[in-house]
Amino acid sequence: MLPVVALVGRPNVGKSTLFNVLTRSRDALVHDMPGLTRDRQYGVCRSGPREFVVVDTGGLTGESGGIGALTARQVETAVGEADCVVFVVDARDGLMAADRSILDALRRSGKPVLLAVNKVDGLDEASALAEFSRFGLATALPLAASHGRGVPALVEAVLAGLPAVDPDAVPAQAADEGVRVAIVGRPNVGKSTLVNRLLGEERVVVSDVAGTTRDAIRVSLDRDGKRYTLIDTAGVRRRARVEEAVEKFSVIKTLQSIAAANVAVVMLDASEGVSEQDATVIGHVLDESRALVIAVNKWDGLSTYAREQCRASLARKLDFVGYVRVVTISALHGSGIAELMKAIDRAHASTTREFGTAELTRALEKAYASYQPPLVRGHAPKLRFAHPGGTNPPTVVIHGSRTRHVAEAYRRYLENFFRKRFKLEGTPIRIEFRESENPYAGRKNELSERQVKKRKRLVRNAKKR
Repeated sequence: MLPVVALVGRPNVGKSTLFNVLTRSRDALVHDMPGLTRDRQYGVCRSGPREFVVVDTGGLTGESGGIGALTARQVETAVGEADCVVFVVDARDGLMAADRSILDALRRSGKPVLLAVNKVDGLDEASALAEFSRFGLATALPLAASHGRGVPALVEAVLAGLPAVDPDAVPAQAADEGVRVAIVGRPNVGKSTLVNRLLGEERVVVSDVAGTTRDAIRVSLDRDGKRYTLIDTAGVRRRARVEEAVEKFSVIKTLQSIAAANVAVVMLDASEGVSEQDATVIGHVLDESRALVIAVNKWDGLSTYAREQCRASLARKLDFVGYVRVVTISALHGSGIAELMKAIDRAHASTTREFGTAELTRALEKAYASYQPPLVRGHAPKLRFAHPGGTNPPTVVIHGSRTRHVAEAYRRYLENFFRKRFKLEGTPIRIEFRESENPYAGRKNELSERQVKKRKRLVRNAKKR
């Protein structure tokens, strides 16, 4: 694999900004609010002659409990797997006691450490570097990550200390991502717990505090010989309750993750049933036409009576997505996980299935013969043939006459017919109607011209007589 470089430091020193510059992406959320990053975020640096993996980490606060302690464990894991650590400090804040504590921990790790003195724009670089020279590190580089200043020198220094790269090494982002699965839902329904359960490790921060996850974290998973990319997302609340700018960006990233996924797993809390916000999250998935699986979490904590009530509520409130598989799970204890993965596989197979023109046309003929579209001004739309128009979701292009007058109810009938005919599960079907060219178009004018010529000939003959 490619060498790994971890970015470590206090909150709000510019690690996520540097990560985005190195990876030439916007994968990491950036904001003035400290403590925004909590989970490990991976990317590939392509800013130099050699590639390497960059790990963005949460800011170390020195807290012994709560979110701060969970974030620190994520940082320790990142440092443990790194070949080199870039210790980022803030030139404007100067040398802080917390910086000394972090450096002491890094020295105990035994990993090579480079010092990046960030936010030197507008300051005297020599003075800023002199203050941090007391750390005794051999390499200290001035940096203005938000403007890209000093980044090439940093990359050069990092590469000089990294081990040689196997020419056959493939970065994680370049490898086959497999099935992209977005885990979405309201805050605190257990999304991160599910991701950790599937991976078998504490990959993302889990806390009882709602809104712990703020970024969209992509993680690779190999299970039963198949590859998946899990996308842990921030919880989506009602728009009226989303006030902080950070949360707004988190929601945007969640919606982008849904659009990038093959399958979206919407998680519900079994103890709360289907709320209005749950229906809104499902609506976001339907708007993107993505395959869908519904996971009802915390099922193990319900009594028999509560489970019956929950099933009745699910059947009543989820009838608008009757084609979707509903799986009851316990992300904490692992029950129902195998069935959930089977449902994901079936939904993915359905949304990526490729059809032939002949089988779609035969299905259309059967549907048309069973139930014809309603008359429009005394004439019924004629549906002649169908052909595939793409996958994710499956798209059926139907040609015929008067197709612009096909009612929405008939479109839904065709969607359900195709879904049952081809045994598709968990995926919407997109129907596109095309108006076929009339082979007799223009004949009316041709006939009229013939009739005119015939009439003129008859008039001339009558005059001669």
